[in-house]
Amino acid sequence: MGARAALVRPPRARLNARTLLSLARLFPKTPPPGPFRPGFWRSPLRGRWLTSTFAVVLLVGVTLVTITGFLSYAAYNPALGTNDLTPNKGLLGFYLFDWPTKPVWLYQVNQGVHVIGGLVLTPVLLAKLWSVIPKLFSWPPFRSPAQALERLSLLALVGGAVFQFATGFMNIAYWYAFPFSFYPAHLYGAWVFTAGFVVHVAIKLPTMRRALRTRRLVDELRVPLDRTQPEERMDAEDELAPVSPAAATLSRRGLLGLVAGSSAVVFVLTAGQTIGGPLTRSVALLAPRGRSYGDGPNDFQVNKPAAAAGVTAEMGGPSYRLELVAGQDGAVVRELSREDLLGLDQYTYELPIACVEGWSTTQTWTGVRLRDLAVLAGVPSAGEMTAQSLQGAGTFATTTFSADQVDAEKSLLALRVNDADLSLDHGFPARIIIPAGPGVHCTKWVSRMTFVA
Repeated sequence: MGARAALVRPPRARLNARTLLSLARLFPKTPPPGPFRPGFWRSPLRGRWLTSTFAVVLLVGVTLVTITGFLSYAAYNPALGTNDLTPNKGLLGFYLFDWPTKPVWLYQVNQGVHVIGGLVLTPVLLAKLWSVIPKLFSWPPFRSPAQALERLSLLALVGGAVFQFATGFMNIAYWYAFPFSFYPAHLYGAWVFTAGFVVHVAIKLPTMRRALRTRRLVDELRVPLDRTQPEERMDAEDELAPVSPAAATLSRRGLLGLVAGSSAVVFVLTAGQTIGGPLTRSVALLAPRGRSYGDGPNDFQVNKPAAAAGVTAEMGGPSYRLELVAGQDGAVVRELSREDLLGLDQYTYELPIACVEGWSTTQTWTGVRLRDLAVLAGVPSAGEMTAQSLQGAGTFATTTFSADQVDAEKSLLALRVNDADLSLDHGFPARIIIPAGPGVHCTKWVSRMTFVA
């Protein structure tokens, strides 16, 4: 009897369809007053067609921004050294390949699309959120397991989108008011948003296709204000079309034009930071690093000045030595002064620096190839190389590069830029320039290079 009793286990609470339906019955049938009442939302422009029109744009644009965001993560070569300090990332931090070094503008284009795409999509995202506000206050919160899943995906989708866009804007503006590190938070947020986005698209795609068939965009763009009519409810569960619509004060073509025009203005005010050229830069009023830098050889964007990094001119003076280390035991095999470096074979290439915030600049760099320094260190076929900066401790003060990056023809330890010595703010006495790599990995004030076979 005791043995049989030991086998009896208390029933476990499981979140199945029956449980969800029981929870749904706990909500009163009469919705609370205010935005939970169907008659509260009266705009005649709202409806599934309008929401689906914005959704099509976001489906393409957000997919592109998401893919370029994950590619930006891969560009950091997160599996190498301490390039990625995201705690407990697990499978969320996987990547499938070493970031390539060709074409040299690869990261410049990727990050330009990611940042400018996110900025341009912002008016569309806000318009989409406005169009689905009634859905956020639907009552009861869910009526079936499928609807509960949809609501959960909506929470991840909307919350993830707001978090990703907001922190992205703050990062572009270098305004780190949040109490956490942007880099890991943006990675975690990207996965939360992506999960909600995929589930939401899978659930809503059939509804979106049906809604888009009810009207033609070309026809709707011809409808003036005085002939703007409310959308008809597609079925009993249509919570977007108003129950008691008010008179239209703006046509749908006016709303669509306002959103499209807002996106165009944002593009004009920001694209110059990536596209370059005197015309586009002159109107890039929202570029995070300004529009004009003068005419000198070192007059281009500085992400982190020497003073902020704690680097002084004396540190790069006559006593400066670049330490070349072979292997992980830390044994210095050679020390080179800046004059020694200038005495080595010099190579000149035109290469961009592209930053995660979306700005980029292309300059002419002169210096020693990394693969030549690997030979001097006695590791001609380096599997990886770690560069350490004079700035000491800090984010990306130490960066690890892949074998392909070390061996690339255009990977340089730059000593000069535009036929002039590097300024202190640009990394004097020496900085790394990697083709197609993120600008944050173009380590400045390099003091030690460790080559591992």
